[in-house]
Amino acid sequence: MTTPGFDVPFLLGMMRLCDSPSLSDPSALADWIEARLDEGLVWFDHADTYGDRRCETLFGEALALRPALKPHVRVVAKAGVVLRSRDSSRFGVKHYDTSPAYLDKAIDGSLSRLGVERLDHFLVQRPDPLMDVSATAHALDAAVAAGKVGAVGVSNFLPEQWRRLQQAMKNPLVVNQLELSLAHSDSLFNGLYDAVLNDGHQPMAWSSLGGGSVFEDVLGTAIKRMAKEMQVSHAGLALAWLRRLPGHPVPIIGTLKEKRIHELAREGQVDLDRPSWFALLEEARSQRVT
Repeated sequence: MTTPGFDVPFLLGMMRLCDSPSLSDPSALADWIEARLDEGLVWFDHADTYGDRRCETLFGEALALRPALKPHVRVVAKAGVVLRSRDSSRFGVKHYDTSPAYLDKAIDGSLSRLGVERLDHFLVQRPDPLMDVSATAHALDAAVAAGKVGAVGVSNFLPEQWRRLQQAMKNPLVVNQLELSLAHSDSLFNGLYDAVLNDGHQPMAWSSLGGGSVFEDVLGTAIKRMAKEMQVSHAGLALAWLRRLPGHPVPIIGTLKEKRIHELAREGQVDLDRPSWFALLEEARSQRVT
């Protein structure tokens, strides 16, 4: 089963959805979703940890009010992290669970809360040291075969971790979320990003603006100066830096503000030449290119 590609400037991250008063009403959120779809922004990034499942629930309530939107919405969903509030043991500890029983329940739960028939991409959110690779692989393949999941991927995995899972699977891992931004560029130098591309994964960059840290200190000053010269916003320049990379990583943005989304959709596509790219890298790493 094929799944749509990522011909979009970014994914809309839903992590802060429950913290947005203006979108707390399902009707208002339905209007917001429809406006994004009209702009061609069809991909929404979810996880059952976001708002302790409340973000998925609110999103699903909005789609239930406007069911005509469902065929046009594309969803990335993640699971495998058990929050402390969800741990029923006497320890009350946050932990990972990639057992088939847990993942099956997590996939069904996301489908139910979101009110969609299929998760376009389902990602194992964190590598689990206790993963039974054969059993987990079978559960993921079964979810694809059942039509519950369009394709499978991973998030925050190291190469040997995802390759071990891939060896046990029939379906390919096609998406790889990793932390990547001007503020977190280590994966470009330690081989991680190259491994993502070499294994044919579509890279997605979470925390693509470093949680705002790219706009601080020396790096922030450099971005401010260059953005003014290029007549773009600071965030637009930071995303343009990211999208200049081979493999065209798809940023995941956290803002839900319409004005900000319009700005990033327009300015994240600016053409950043090689010297400008490396000039920003030098400031970000606080060291000269050797």
